[in-house]
Amino acid sequence: MNEKKTNKLKILNDPIYGFITIPNILIYNLIEHPYFQRLRRISQMGLSHLVYPGAHHTRFHHAIGSVHLMQKAIRILKFKGVQISEEEATAVYIAILLHDIGHGPFSHALEGQFIKGISHESISLLFMEALNDEFKGQLSMAIEIFKGNYHRKFLHQLISSQLDMDRLDYLKRDSFYTGVAEGTINSERLITMLDVKNDNLVVEEKGIYSVESFIVARRIMYWQVYLHKTALVAEKLLNKILKRAKELSLQGVELPATKMLSVFLKQPINKDNFTAENLKSFSKLDDYDILTAIKEWISFDDKVLSRLSKSLINRELPKVVLQNEPFSEHQILTIKKLVQEKFHYSDKELDYFVYDGEISNQAYDSTKNNIQIIYKNGTLKDVTEASDHLNILALSNPVYKYYICYPKK
Repeated sequence: MNEKKTNKLKILNDPIYGFITIPNILIYNLIEHPYFQRLRRISQMGLSHLVYPGAHHTRFHHAIGSVHLMQKAIRILKFKGVQISEEEATAVYIAILLHDIGHGPFSHALEGQFIKGISHESISLLFMEALNDEFKGQLSMAIEIFKGNYHRKFLHQLISSQLDMDRLDYLKRDSFYTGVAEGTINSERLITMLDVKNDNLVVEEKGIYSVESFIVARRIMYWQVYLHKTALVAEKLLNKILKRAKELSLQGVELPATKMLSVFLKQPINKDNFTAENLKSFSKLDDYDILTAIKEWISFDDKVLSRLSKSLINRELPKVVLQNEPFSEHQILTIKKLVQEKFHYSDKELDYFVYDGEISNQAYDSTKNNIQIIYKNGTLKDVTEASDHLNILALSNPVYKYYICYPKK
């Protein structure tokens, strides 16, 4: 990689934060790399734009925003006397910049659909290691921080914890683009309240109300946006389409698809047979490959794939019923019978059109990477203990809901 490249683009204009500066040439060159530029073609919120028309922002927006917040956090911590070297600062910027680089098309909506048994975090790490080879070891410290192996724990917590720069950006950004004002958080104040105690990230006592507001906003965003039943059924439908396409491809059926998508349709790839060549193919796969193929599949002669594809493209989504209790076997069989009588699907085909499952939401988990409030006398308390907001303790319990999807007609 040519380190002499002129850093022409020093400032980006972001609708959330205004002007964002790029810290240095190494960060600039990583942003310019094709692996990172792919994030411009990966939607941040899967198919949520089918519910919230403005939600068309990308993983690229989110990654840049997270770097901006990280710069603020490092500046605040240094101001409060926390010793952070330039090398450590750059490493933590790189780690937050690349934390989501392993996301596939439509982000969480298709998690695990192309490579079984590998999370997007693991693929992010593979991309970081590949970039580290290309950039002659300049990402080594960033990788150690990302993995949680670096000796200063709070640097990892800035990237991955329950009050990290990732969450602070996506809540504020997703709230903005969806127009769901209840999800808005004061990231500026939260960052200003951060400090480090015993090598752990903590929040000053006077920041307690901002933390409470953050946890409540996270709960609202999950039920109102991320787990919205229409977005949920759209993403389940997308998964069914890809599942059917892979099933046909593995039977030897030639489906119209881009070259990159064909690689992942024609062979089952998992963590055991995932190669460096597969990673290169994955680095060229994005939302456009999927949508291009689905538009073609509408006119394909397999009635299941054709009907599912048409349903997504025309937003003729299945009916989804959401409730607090699991559906009984009798309820599920009754719906299946009605659908089978009307559409004459085989038992195997029926699974593509009638399906059920559960979703859960836990706004705050006090058992791992908990948010600690520090008092003036140095005492530390978990936010659930420190808060007089009764809902905060309640929000630390997971809530489950159950769904069933079936054709509307």
